[in-house]
Amino acid sequence: MMTMVLLDPVDGRRAPPVARRARGRRAYNSGLAAEERAVALYTAAGLRLLERRWRGASGEIDLILADGDEIVFAEVKQARTHDAAIASLRPEQMRRIHAAGSEYLERCPNGQLSEVRFDLAVVDGAGRCDIMEGAFSHF
Repeated sequence: MMTMVLLDPVDGRRAPPVARRARGRRAYNSGLAAEERAVALYTAAGLRLLERRWRGASGEIDLILADGDEIVFAEVKQARTHDAAIASLRPEQMRRIHAAGSEYLERCPNGQLSEVRFDLAVVDGAGRCDIMEGAFSHF
Protein backbone atom coordinates (compact mmCIF):
# COMPACT_ATOMS: atom_id res chain seq x y z
CA MET A 1 0.00 0.00 0.00
CA MET A 2 1.29 3.42 -0.96
CA THR A 3 0.80 6.49 1.24
CA MET A 4 0.70 9.91 -0.33
CA VAL A 5 2.48 12.69 1.56
CA LEU A 6 1.83 16.30 0.63
CA LEU A 7 4.86 18.57 0.71
CA ASP A 8 4.83 22.31 1.18
CA PRO A 9 5.76 23.88 -2.20
CA VAL A 10 7.81 26.61 -0.49
CA ASP A 11 10.11 24.68 1.82
CA GLY A 12 9.54 21.05 0.84
CA ARG A 13 8.53 19.99 4.35
CA ARG A 14 5.48 17.90 5.08
CA ALA A 15 2.37 20.05 4.64
CA PRO A 16 0.04 20.26 7.66
CA PRO A 17 -3.26 18.37 7.44
CA VAL A 18 -6.11 20.15 5.65
CA ALA A 19 -8.12 20.78 8.84
CA ARG A 20 -5.12 22.36 10.55
CA ARG A 21 -4.43 24.57 7.55
CA ALA A 22 -8.08 25.67 7.54
CA ARG A 23 -7.94 26.53 11.26
CA GLY A 24 -4.74 28.47 10.69
CA ARG A 25 -6.31 30.38 7.81
CA ARG A 26 -9.38 31.23 9.93
CA ALA A 27 -7.18 32.38 12.83
CA TYR A 28 -5.09 34.53 10.47
CA ASN A 29 -8.17 36.14 8.91
CA SER A 30 -9.77 36.63 12.32
CA GLY A 31 -6.58 38.34 13.50
CA LEU A 32 -6.58 40.65 10.48
CA ALA A 33 -10.22 41.60 11.12
CA ALA A 34 -9.46 42.30 14.80
CA GLU A 35 -6.53 44.51 13.79
CA GLU A 36 -8.80 46.40 11.39
CA ARG A 37 -11.25 47.08 14.24
CA ALA A 38 -8.42 48.37 16.42
CA VAL A 39 -7.00 50.57 13.65
CA ALA A 40 -10.47 52.07 13.07
CA LEU A 41 -10.80 52.89 16.77
CA TYR A 42 -7.32 54.37 17.01
CA THR A 43 -7.64 56.49 13.86
CA ALA A 44 -11.08 57.73 14.94
CA ALA A 45 -9.34 58.95 18.11
CA GLY A 46 -6.80 60.86 16.01
CA LEU A 47 -3.83 58.50 16.09
CA ARG A 48 -1.82 57.85 12.94
CA LEU A 49 -0.94 54.29 11.87
CA LEU A 50 2.81 53.94 11.29
CA GLU A 51 3.26 50.18 10.92
CA ARG A 52 1.16 47.05 10.81
CA ARG A 53 2.67 43.70 11.87
CA TRP A 54 6.15 45.16 12.17
CA ARG A 55 8.74 42.44 12.62
CA GLY A 56 12.15 42.84 14.19
CA ALA A 57 14.71 40.35 15.46
CA SER A 58 12.98 40.31 18.87
CA GLY A 59 9.47 39.64 17.58
CA GLU A 60 6.41 41.17 15.97
CA ILE A 61 4.31 44.16 16.98
CA ASP A 62 0.74 44.13 15.67
CA LEU A 63 0.28 47.91 15.36
CA ILE A 64 2.58 50.88 15.76
CA LEU A 65 0.87 54.25 15.90
CA ALA A 66 1.69 57.88 16.62
CA ASP A 67 -0.31 59.80 19.20
CA GLY A 68 1.22 63.22 18.69
CA ASP A 69 4.88 62.73 19.64
CA GLU A 70 4.17 59.51 21.55
CA ILE A 71 4.81 56.14 19.88
CA VAL A 72 2.11 53.57 20.67
CA PHE A 73 2.88 49.86 20.39
CA ALA A 74 -0.38 47.92 20.35
CA GLU A 75 -0.93 44.20 20.75
CA VAL A 76 -4.30 43.07 19.39
CA LYS A 77 -6.00 40.06 20.97
CA GLN A 78 -9.25 38.53 19.74
CA ALA A 79 -11.29 35.99 21.69
CA ARG A 80 -14.89 35.15 22.48
CA THR A 81 -14.87 37.61 25.41
CA HIS A 82 -12.72 40.57 26.37
CA ASP A 83 -11.66 38.76 29.55
CA ALA A 84 -10.45 35.77 27.54
CA ALA A 85 -8.55 38.08 25.17
CA ILE A 86 -6.89 39.85 28.10
CA ALA A 87 -5.95 36.54 29.72
CA SER A 88 -4.27 35.36 26.51
CA LEU A 89 -1.51 37.98 26.79
CA ARG A 90 1.31 36.24 28.66
CA PRO A 91 4.31 37.85 30.41
CA GLU A 92 6.81 36.31 27.97
CA GLN A 93 4.87 37.84 25.06
CA MET A 94 4.88 41.23 26.79
CA ARG A 95 8.66 40.98 27.17
CA ARG A 96 9.07 40.15 23.47
CA ILE A 97 6.83 43.06 22.43
CA HIS A 98 8.75 45.40 24.72
CA ALA A 99 12.07 44.21 23.25
CA ALA A 100 10.73 44.62 19.70
CA GLY A 101 9.48 48.09 20.63
CA SER A 102 12.94 49.01 21.87
CA GLU A 103 14.36 47.71 18.60
CA TYR A 104 11.85 49.80 16.61
CA LEU A 105 12.80 52.94 18.55
CA GLU A 106 16.34 52.65 17.19
CA ARG A 107 14.86 53.80 13.86
CA CYS A 108 13.11 56.84 15.39
CA PRO A 109 14.65 60.34 15.51
CA ASN A 110 14.55 60.47 19.33
CA GLY A 111 15.50 56.81 19.69
CA GLN A 112 15.17 55.41 23.20
CA LEU A 113 14.24 58.91 24.45
CA SER A 114 10.93 58.74 22.58
CA GLU A 115 7.74 58.82 24.60
CA VAL A 116 6.15 55.37 24.31
CA ARG A 117 3.07 53.50 25.41
CA PHE A 118 2.24 49.79 25.22
CA ASP A 119 -1.48 49.20 24.65
CA LEU A 120 -3.64 46.12 24.50
CA ALA A 121 -6.56 46.18 22.06
CA VAL A 122 -9.10 43.46 22.81
CA VAL A 123 -11.78 42.38 20.35
CA ASP A 124 -14.60 40.06 21.41
CA GLY A 125 -16.61 37.57 19.35
CA ALA A 126 -19.18 40.25 18.46
CA GLY A 127 -16.44 42.51 17.05
CA ARG A 128 -16.48 45.01 19.93
CA CYS A 129 -13.06 46.54 20.46
CA ASP A 130 -11.69 48.15 23.62
CA ILE A 131 -8.30 49.79 23.96
CA MET A 132 -6.42 49.41 27.23
CA GLU A 133 -3.90 52.25 27.15
CA GLY A 134 -0.61 51.55 28.88
CA ALA A 135 -1.70 47.98 29.57
CA PHE A 136 1.84 46.68 29.99
CA SER A 137 4.17 49.66 30.20
CA HIS A 138 5.74 48.24 33.36
CA PHE A 139 8.06 45.93 31.37
